[in-house]
Amino acid sequence: MERPTEDAPSVVAARSTQGGDADAWKTAAEPAVWTERMLAALENGVKGGKWYSLIDKVYDVKVLRAAWVRVAANAGAGGVDGVTIRNYGQRLDDELGWLAGWLREDRYVPQPVRRAWIPKPGSQERRPLGIPAVRDRVVQTALRMLLEPIFERQFAERSYGFRPGRGCKVALREVDRLLREGRAWVVDADLKSYFDTIPQDRLMARVEEKVADGRVLGLLHAYLRQRVMDGLKEWTPEAGTPQGAVISPLLANVYLNPLDQEMAAAGYAMVRYADDFVILCRSREEAEAALAHVRAWVAVAGLTLHPDKTRIVNEAQGEGFDFLGYHFQQGHHWPRRKSLDRFKDAIRQQTRRKQGRSMRAIIARLNPMLRGWYGYFKHSNRSTFTELDGWTRHRLRTILLKRRGISRWRLTHEDHRRWPVAFFQELGLFSLVTTHVQECRSRCRA
Repeated sequence: MERPTEDAPSVVAARSTQGGDADAWKTAAEPAVWTERMLAALENGVKGGKWYSLIDKVYDVKVLRAAWVRVAANAGAGGVDGVTIRNYGQRLDDELGWLAGWLREDRYVPQPVRRAWIPKPGSQERRPLGIPAVRDRVVQTALRMLLEPIFERQFAERSYGFRPGRGCKVALREVDRLLREGRAWVVDADLKSYFDTIPQDRLMARVEEKVADGRVLGLLHAYLRQRVMDGLKEWTPEAGTPQGAVISPLLANVYLNPLDQEMAAAGYAMVRYADDFVILCRSREEAEAALAHVRAWVAVAGLTLHPDKTRIVNEAQGEGFDFLGYHFQQGHHWPRRKSLDRFKDAIRQQTRRKQGRSMRAIIARLNPMLRGWYGYFKHSNRSTFTELDGWTRHRLRTILLKRRGISRWRLTHEDHRRWPVAFFQELGLFSLVTTHVQECRSRCRA
């Protein structure tokens, strides 16, 4: 994990910063939507603190086209109508024209969401994913481009999920900094089924604090009430915002923002990424008070803390905790078990012994996965990389054994001599250890 260079305050101020980065909302402002006049109004404040007459920005073809560019870049499957990204793009001008007309004339109705079930990392369970139709993703993206800067200005400093200029790595650096500051008592909290249980009426009330355009509010409400199709079953959700919907991450942040603000104002160092958060404290008493504060807020907000996954640990005394893929314990951090298992499963898929690709072709497929994984977990202990490099080469050697007609998994000293590390280096296999050593040397020279 990258070490921050700035000096950290010894304690969190009683009145912590309430907003995020000063210019984060400007980063979120899409030029196709936000004119100079609108930006000035956003910076100086609007009358009554609410925005009116916004729907014309949503049905502007220029805005819809900018939204389409984002949707196409994210790719993804088609919705219930079977229209794919490619299909939509082939008749883009007509599709956007129809969409603009329906929105302008208030005739637009979202299609049902197609439900898919995807594996839950490190578990035999699966979690639901909502897949809207491509045209609905375009409108949701236009709505997000319109609304994000309005709400971004009020979001808290330590909220990192799905926000411009932020992300997992920034959140992890902050957790690392707070631990090194001596905040070893950690509230490791988990909101049970957060996206599926947000009370929709209360969520809309939060949006209405800033937005007064009835037609924009009507669109948001229509998305919350979109029917869900799961095979032959179809129903209308009465709570939550669909995971997979473009607008959901923004709405999720809007609903939890009051919690962020309350915790910051009370002096608690809470780091949140979407519905995943930790609170880092200096004593057990502070941690217990912080957890009590969260429990009270969550109960009033109509949410639930997971009884088995919410706990208080002392990181300095060996009671580790997981956050955003990492495990933190006694001043060190490495990939959590589920992250390692998921990575190994992906490698296994590419290194099955019964396949016809050459070793060079197999390695060419592995390298992007290895580089991407290293890019996120590069700040782990070196032993992690040594173990995974050896495990990956073991998988490759068993393929070579199989091709010699030998089916055993256990390798001998002779196997290692026949295919040494240098053999795989010559074929271009990405090495986690070598890359880590090179980067450490570069930092030392700098």
